[in-house]
Amino acid sequence: MEATTERMSAPGPEKAPGWAGASFAPGFGWRPLAVALTAAALLMGAPAQARDTSLPGQSAQAETVSLAVLPPEASTTHRLILAGGPFPYQKDGTIFFNRERLLPQRPRGQYREYTVKTPGARNRGARRIVCSGLPPTAPEACYYTSDHYASFQRIAP
Repeated sequence: MEATTERMSAPGPEKAPGWAGASFAPGFGWRPLAVALTAAALLMGAPAQARDTSLPGQSAQAETVSLAVLPPEASTTHRLILAGGPFPYQKDGTIFFNRERLLPQRPRGQYREYTVKTPGARNRGARRIVCSGLPPTAPEACYYTSDHYASFQRIAP
């Protein structure tokens, strides 16, 4: 009896049966189809729900903090805001878009951001004051962040 060795190999992509018996083009498999179907299902899924704008563990109001307990540089920045400048950084006074949605929702252009200097930092650092209301020299509310918009504290008026 003679032993034969036959090499078994999987068919190439051009011969692989595709979804519903169709063949995929060379170099393509089932993954692009699965990704597309998953994306479509997510986009057509449950209706969007309103996002809670409160900080974790808090009500819609941010924690209030006195300007006196913030770093002294925050007081300096706050005085410059009320005076209308001059500000030390070109980005100071530009529109803050609240993309993180941690602050109360306001119409576009209502929030402005200002840098709170960080001693020893070579750049603007992470500390900011964000104020809402027009005109910018008479803000209705200001918020302090020491972690570049990850959390905010409302500055007591």
